[in-house]
Amino acid sequence: MKFVDEFRDPQTAQVLLREIRASADRLGATDRKPLQIMEVCGGHTHAIFRYALKDLVPASIEFVHGPGCPVCVLPMGRVDDCVAIARRPEVIFTTFGDAMRVPGSEMSLLQARAAGADVRMVYSPLDALSIAAANPQREVVFFGLGFETTMPSTALTILEAERRGIGNFSLFCNHITIVPTIKAILDSPGMSIDGFLGPGHVAMVIGTAPFEFIAEQYRRPLVVAGFEPIDILHSMLMVLRQLEAGAAHIENQYARLVDPHGNRVALEAITRVFELREFFEWRGLGSIDHSGVRVRKAYAAFDAEQRFAIPNVRVADPKSCQCGEVLKGAIKPYQCKVFGRACTPQTPLGALMVSSEGACAAYYQYARHAKREPEVA
Repeated sequence: MKFVDEFRDPQTAQVLLREIRASADRLGATDRKPLQIMEVCGGHTHAIFRYALKDLVPASIEFVHGPGCPVCVLPMGRVDDCVAIARRPEVIFTTFGDAMRVPGSEMSLLQARAAGADVRMVYSPLDALSIAAANPQREVVFFGLGFETTMPSTALTILEAERRGIGNFSLFCNHITIVPTIKAILDSPGMSIDGFLGPGHVAMVIGTAPFEFIAEQYRRPLVVAGFEPIDILHSMLMVLRQLEAGAAHIENQYARLVDPHGNRVALEAITRVFELREFFEWRGLGSIDHSGVRVRKAYAAFDAEQRFAIPNVRVADPKSCQCGEVLKGAIKPYQCKVFGRACTPQTPLGALMVSSEGACAAYYQYARHAKREPEVA
């Protein structure tokens, strides 16, 4: 058993930083033309800011904050659908806490609750199922949200609802998949990412094999990384060493928790309950084919999209909000016109400012006073 102190050891960090700096120098990276490493997962983004890793690595390496925060990529129209369901008098709408503050076109779920809707925060879908069991006269809807990390618990809850015959429970499914999203980024015009820090939590479920296309088709290295500072620095060094060797492989730094083949039980539950959607809308990224899942017909009785009339209207983000550019790594949070002014964690205009894993929220909390203005070429 390893203790967390091992992954926060300053001396180990200094050794890794020296190696990172030397590798970046050998690769010819400079302040004006830095290597770009995208951390896909929002948990990595939060850790990078929390431990000031962006200030510790040389300026010749640039962290690019990816789309791996599921709350952050939730389109405004889907929030409006949530509000429409929640405002029905027979409904108890349950959700994770960070999703309550995501802005819709008119209001968030938190504002809907203030206006009288029965919106309740839960810590797991099983909490929502317990509410349904305790309130048989009400319709209880769980807002299913997240990447493959949270899909298994939602799928297993649907199976438990079926086993127990709890018919007043349903799922508003907004679960999304990570692989098509990374592919969409790699296919973006002007894409300049040199390597990736892969999402450790997602890989715990799906394994490492689904990421192989990144190395095989796009010749970019990806290292599945843990979430402690030593994990992230070590993973970055592994990416740089691949770049030095002219190689592109999928490596697993987080081997203490990630099995290359994933979690069989979790994958079986996901496959049994969910199927891929033809396409799904992402905030700031547009529609991405096969990037979301829906409830299979066999479990349609637990599908809120089948049970309730939902507006399902596509709503554009406010013109002043530049979440899409931040998600794709085109700009930094502080370069957004409304960052820290009209858009703050207390009054978020964009979803990236809502969740603690969002790039804008992390930058606002840890680094807004130390921002660097963009250089003029």
